[in-house]
Amino acid sequence: MKIKAEQLNAHLQKQLMPIYVVSGDEPLLAQESVDAVRAAAQQQGFTERELFYFEGNPQHFDWNPVINEANSLSLFADKKVLEIRIASGKPGDKGSKALIEICSNLNPDNLLLIILPKLEKGVQNSKWLKTLESLGVHIQVWPVTGAQLPRWIQQRLQANGIEANNEAVQILADRVEGNLLAAVQEIEKLKLLALDGVVDANLMSSVVADSARYNLFEFIDRMLMGDAQAAARSLRGLQNEGTDAVPLLWAITRELRLLVVASEKVSQGSHTDAALKSAGVWDKRIPLLRNALRRLSPAYLRMLLHQAGAIDRGIKGQRKAQVWDEMTTLVLSLAGSATLQPNNIKILLEN
Repeated sequence: MKIKAEQLNAHLQKQLMPIYVVSGDEPLLAQESVDAVRAAAQQQGFTERELFYFEGNPQHFDWNPVINEANSLSLFADKKVLEIRIASGKPGDKGSKALIEICSNLNPDNLLLIILPKLEKGVQNSKWLKTLESLGVHIQVWPVTGAQLPRWIQQRLQANGIEANNEAVQILADRVEGNLLAAVQEIEKLKLLALDGVVDANLMSSVVADSARYNLFEFIDRMLMGDAQAAARSLRGLQNEGTDAVPLLWAITRELRLLVVASEKVSQGSHTDAALKSAGVWDKRIPLLRNALRRLSPAYLRMLLHQAGAIDRGIKGQRKAQVWDEMTTLVLSLAGSATLQPNNIKILLEN
């Protein structure tokens, strides 16, 4: 069966399954899930731990030690956790067969704990993973989005006996955006400094460091959602972290091209979702781009695409340009802040 990371503790209080799979790219939440399984297993007498780490080409993995360990009987009746970490998320043909073989004859003295990164769709539908899920638990760890972060922080603060108002929580969310480990570290610091267990905006501002970790994909999503302030903040954060302008502009331009194609189809009478799908937009991303299409006209989108081309020429040195300033203007315009207009884009591009 599949469960979310936040459901794991409640599950472990009721039962301990023979197999646990933890997958996802959020390091803090994945590690906490792994730690929770280990702790529950130890309480049930699984005092030994054997670690197998696989990286590189899956076809070169040697699974014989895993199979031998899974089938061996302990002379001292000690139960053990067999922890298997697969860096690529793909065990290969040999690994798939090995895992299915282990599942066909589970040793009650072993608990299988498998740690994987975020899984591709093909892996999610694989026979070996379905077999593991049928006999155990798959904990899928999802990143905490910007919109979810304040609530997540509030829950963490309350769990640590700290009371904070919404303004204080938002300050912490802004400063650790995308970096959950930094958030946890700041909460530990607050436990020492908030003597009465209460944190207001002033204390939060003076204590918490700016530890935001900005993500290109979240930046694009915020821009498409129309959150101009958050998109501009993410762009500035990516710039400060040393991100090159080229991949950022490529990502923005890609979305612009999709929107231009879809907007033209909509203007010709197509349904918005059908137009987006025809333009090559994934189903999961259709709501984001649908929102952008409602906000931006076909002519305005073409103008923004023209501006993206001008920025590209600026990056390549083919025109004088303040690249990051122009990119900020482009992002704000795409997010719904009417910064670029036909009457001023000519002035901007005249050089």
